[in-house]
Amino acid sequence: MAGSKILIVEDDQTLLEVLKYNLAREGYDVITAVDGAQALDAAELHRPDLVILDIMLPSLDGLEVCRILRKKGMTVPILMLTARTDEVDKLMGLELGADDYMTKPFSMRELLARVRAMLRRVEMAQREAASGHEAPPPIAVGDLEIDTGRHRVSLSGVPIALSPKEFELLSFLASNRGQVFSRDVLLDRVWGYEYVGDTRTVDVHIRWLRQKIETDPSNPTYLLTVRGVGYRFEG
Repeated sequence: MAGSKILIVEDDQTLLEVLKYNLAREGYDVITAVDGAQALDAAELHRPDLVILDIMLPSLDGLEVCRILRKKGMTVPILMLTARTDEVDKLMGLELGADDYMTKPFSMRELLARVRAMLRRVEMAQREAASGHEAPPPIAVGDLEIDTGRHRVSLSGVPIALSPKEFELLSFLASNRGQVFSRDVLLDRVWGYEYVGDTRTVDVHIRWLRQKIETDPSNPTYLLTVRGVGYRFEG
């Protein structure tokens, strides 16, 4: 949505200027930082609606910046950029709370589409919260309780810390229990866009959810894999 504040954290000055120009042309209020320390200060000061965060940064790398932002309780959507082909970095970024990643070089059109989709979901959530509609009752399955109105998840009464995207994915599947969804459909319904290429991000989020809510993640009882199709929530 035009007027949203976007923080770009990128130490490559040329790419930084290209991103800033294109996002500003779309009507966004752009803030920039060139290293991890600046990024943390800018996030605290400006409270952006979205962060575009490069992994390779001086002082503090993007993974550490992401970890600190989430530790501070900031739920701002984070889109990570990486020039690395190492899958470990991408998975680590998702584990630390990033919502998505793009590998350089990338299409500016695709990046803008991702930005629009992420901001649109934030706007929808804010409208829903401000609408005054009565929150739906919590979803209780066994020892697991998912309070979609308060964005809280607990297991045997103990709160479970989830990243924003983990919560969205779990809530969507639990609200449609028994239904099987492909990775492409989940990306469309939870991430808000058609994902071009790799759909591994869904698998990663499912894996980390299992680590947090399943008694035995290798033998899940809530988040089940339907081989050759996708995933479903059972309960």
